[in-house]
Amino acid sequence: MNTTWTLDRTFESAAGTVRWAALGDPAQPPVVLLHGTPWSSYTWRNVARALSADHRVYVWDMPGYGTSAQYEGQDVTLGSQARVFTQLLQHWGLERPAVIAHDFGGTVAMRAHLLHGALYERLALVDVVVAFDSWGSPTYKLMGGHPDVFAQLPAALHGAMVREYISSASARGLHPDVLDELARPWLSEAGQPAFFRQISQNDRRWTHEAEERYGETAVPVLVCWGSDDAWIPADNAQRLADRIPSARLHMIEGAGHLVQEDAPAELTAALVRFLDGK
Repeated sequence: MNTTWTLDRTFESAAGTVRWAALGDPAQPPVVLLHGTPWSSYTWRNVARALSADHRVYVWDMPGYGTSAQYEGQDVTLGSQARVFTQLLQHWGLERPAVIAHDFGGTVAMRAHLLHGALYERLALVDVVVAFDSWGSPTYKLMGGHPDVFAQLPAALHGAMVREYISSASARGLHPDVLDELARPWLSEAGQPAFFRQISQNDRRWTHEAEERYGETAVPVLVCWGSDDAWIPADNAQRLADRIPSARLHMIEGAGHLVQEDAPAELTAALVRFLDGK
């Protein structure tokens, strides 16, 4: 299994150094991929490589995630991430790219579009946290309410908890090497407090501020969802599609929240059709 994934470029944002990469021919249509929590661009590696055959694909780790900067006092709220994303689009010189977003990347993409004026050619939302009070399980809320306490857990206990938490996002089970890579950013000395920091800063206010304006989304939208998502129940998919005038819904049977890992071929096929306007 090829788990190698490297972001070889940097952008200095107000929230710290952002690592990013671009795949494919610069002359091809641009596509930007956004990850969620507690993930990184690594979750998009298979889809990104496939899409790069016919697109210029941009991937990035949000501040506080993956290989991007992690530090005490860092602003990793979704308000901050949307501002950074808007600045990145300008840095890349992308005026109207296609955008594909997973998990809270959906909130980042929607906020950038509706609150900061970022323009998209089309938008795919994959198992996203964007509305309907879908913010987290009781465990997630417990960790977010006591970040300083959880940040002091012994490293072994913290690592076991992170791995168990990440594993629950897959309905089909994660390959051990993939689980190692997904957990790695959160297991360092800086990563352990960063894990709880980002949870404590995420709440429904960031989704509600954009939710009132979903009806203004004027670009083609694909809502794509794993039918067995245990983190954000699949009934949210239809509710979201109903709120966006231009949206259509595609369900991926048997996939969980990490649909990129559970069903990469099915997801990629749906995204390719959407990017081709079909």
